[in-house]
Amino acid sequence: MTLTASLRVHPFEAHHASDVAALVLHIQQGEFGSPVTLADQPDLADIPAHYLVGRGGFWVGLDGAKVVGSVGLLDAGDCGILRKMFVHADYRGRGTGLAQALLEALLGHAREKGLGAVTLGTQERLRAARRFYERNGFRAIDPAELPPGFLRMKVDTHFYRLDLP
Repeated sequence: MTLTASLRVHPFEAHHASDVAALVLHIQQGEFGSPVTLADQPDLADIPAHYLVGRGGFWVGLDGAKVVGSVGLLDAGDCGILRKMFVHADYRGRGTGLAQALLEALLGHAREKGLGAVTLGTQERLRAARRFYERNGFRAIDPAELPPGFLRMKVDTHFYRLDLP
């Protein structure tokens, strides 16, 4: 799917940091009522130190200069860990193509860097997100199949893996 005209996916830059944090916290707290704070998320508080190392990466969805989406890839050895996949409510759904473009940027990077798989954790109540991952080839896995070093969030109840060719 092609992005609508004003949207684009761009690698994270330092000046995006506060906008990414605001977007993520707005969705976590405002939409989902999660009590999580910036202090609870050291990866969000310092994106370069967590994501821009090894074979990791971080991308933002932009509408002009406004950050409206994010996705990160942590390097966990043979496997990457997808984190911080968030899209502002006004930009969700197949109409914009933003979520798909963010995921494709991450998967393209993971393949280019030679990662064998990408894993992720999500919540029971995020049914649309789970369907999105399943449509993109992710398969449900048991938590015992998670890679070493997978930082399990206490709210995560469903885990997925996509093996990369």
